[in-house]
Amino acid sequence: MDTTSITSEARDTYDQTPVVLSTTIVRQHRTSAVGPLPPSNMRPDQLLRLSQLPQAAAHGAKALFSTETARSMTESHVRDIWFSADAVCFDVDSTVCTDEAIDELAAFIGVGDEVARCTHSAMNGNVSFREALKMRLDIMKPSFEQLETYALTHTPRLTQGIRELVDTLHKRNVDVYLVSGGFRRLIKPVADLLKIDHDRIFANEILFDEYGNYDGFDDTEPTSASGSKSVGKAGVCGLLKRKMGYKTLVMVGDGATDAEACPPADAFIGFGGNQARENVRRLAGWYVYDFKTLTDSLNKNQ
Repeated sequence: MDTTSITSEARDTYDQTPVVLSTTIVRQHRTSAVGPLPPSNMRPDQLLRLSQLPQAAAHGAKALFSTETARSMTESHVRDIWFSADAVCFDVDSTVCTDEAIDELAAFIGVGDEVARCTHSAMNGNVSFREALKMRLDIMKPSFEQLETYALTHTPRLTQGIRELVDTLHKRNVDVYLVSGGFRRLIKPVADLLKIDHDRIFANEILFDEYGNYDGFDDTEPTSASGSKSVGKAGVCGLLKRKMGYKTLVMVGDGATDAEACPPADAFIGFGGNQARENVRRLAGWYVYDFKTLTDSLNKNQ
């Protein structure tokens, strides 16, 4: 099912007409008797987010999925789910890509070491993701010009084997999503390299004022938070299951926020090819160190 089909399901209760300065979105609200109305030019991921995110994800966690957690699944069980998946959500930083884009952007700006420490804490679950995101952005305060310059001069560093894996999934008619706590502007080039539609990106937006100065981040994005099944990657997975009708959805990633997505994801596959995190390995029913393992498992069972 194409994500644009969500449009017909959206309630006539939201009108956020985005004023876009590249990655900048400043929202203007207009109310009506029944509330705001969604504009026709909203991205499908925005429509998903607006479709009562907490309620939808909570419903998914309670009603659509078994009580079995990622921790209790055997590798054999996860392999079976992987082979039958009709949707796969990939984390981006240190999973699809070899590096952490926010750290690379921070280094480009000149505050790399301080921001890297915040990233390490976030990925190991020592602070909430939103707190870590705010801390890092408050240190960086990237301008519009800095973000654009970085995006245009730095080619994404794809992890070995990810192109082949995504190609294999696409040939199997599996929908592939990029679900990241990073920034949409930096993930679009990754999606282009992997031939993934931009409307299958769930990520964060950096906001700028009219002069292009840093002005915070969009905290209504589900990926700007973590810690419950109604937000973060768990919230996205729950909504995709509910709104797109996926029967078997798998989350693949290297961090604590990725493991948190299962449930409502039907399985979590931990990835240690770039950063091996012991706490994440313990949560994963199946933990791999390269994407070839996942590709071979699909080809072997054909």
